[in-house]
Amino acid sequence: MLASGRRMAAVGSITAVPGIRVGHWTHLEAGTGCTVILCEQALAVGVDVRGAAPATRETDLLRSGSLVGRAHAILLTGGSAFGLDAATGVMRFLAEHEVGFEMRSARVPIVSAAALFDLGFGRADIRPDAAAGYAACSVASDAAVEEGSVGAGTGASVAKRLGPDGALKGGIGSAARVLEDGTVVAALVAVNAVGSIYDPWTGTPIAEPRGTAKSATPMVGANTTIGAIATTARLDSAAANRLATLGHDGLAMAIRPAHTQYDGDTLFAISLPGQDASLTQADFALLGEAAANVVAEAILRGVRMATALHGVPSASASA
Repeated sequence: MLASGRRMAAVGSITAVPGIRVGHWTHLEAGTGCTVILCEQALAVGVDVRGAAPATRETDLLRSGSLVGRAHAILLTGGSAFGLDAATGVMRFLAEHEVGFEMRSARVPIVSAAALFDLGFGRADIRPDAAAGYAACSVASDAAVEEGSVGAGTGASVAKRLGPDGALKGGIGSAARVLEDGTVVAALVAVNAVGSIYDPWTGTPIAEPRGTAKSATPMVGANTTIGAIATTARLDSAAANRLATLGHDGLAMAIRPAHTQYDGDTLFAISLPGQDASLTQADFALLGEAAANVVAEAILRGVRMATALHGVPSASASA
């Protein structure tokens, strides 16, 4: 049993969950990139799409009651809907390594994906493609995840409520915690929000629109925070989907406002069990609390670790 969701020890990034490997592909000139989370042995994978403007792939087959209920890799990508093409390269990499959903005539790799909008950042004519997805897989490892302006966070920006002139750099961040019974809960999030970023534990603003910004219509469709939660807790498909839903509490804790009509906020949840015991309802409530906390922390790290790029300053430099 999980004794307390609040008593957790930091253990690094999402790769603290055994069986998770992460790789980035980054194009600094274009201001875009993609990030692959390889989870070939996942027991279950869930998803919750909260934003009103998502760009996603292979999410319906993760919903409770579907035949598959799992994925072998999660792709987080820039390039808006164009960037979903990178999933083709991830599929090719997995197929070459004989990973996939077993069918009578072939193994079919399941690659679920979500994209954020960064086409107005750097060059819009260069987007993550199949070669980019394959390259990210080729460098994937279980080492601590590189954070900031890399991978899917390369072209991310935040605090755009007053228009693009007030934006600050977003990025990709990761956080992990181990609960008292040894359960690991972790998150990896690419932060590209119309809202401002706040530390939910202190109330301190981390990234707000810059003083040069003027009142304007928010950057419609130019946002979206995407990410994944991973845990060693044993979850079925329904519980994995519920954990993804609870993880969105972390977005609301750190991003204000979140889940707007200008965002396509999407979170996946991955179960790579390290124990056989089933969770009680009380255990799962604490697991959900922990998931929200690591998502919020990953968001803060993604913004704090981001560096200035293409004229958009980092939050740390503007403080």
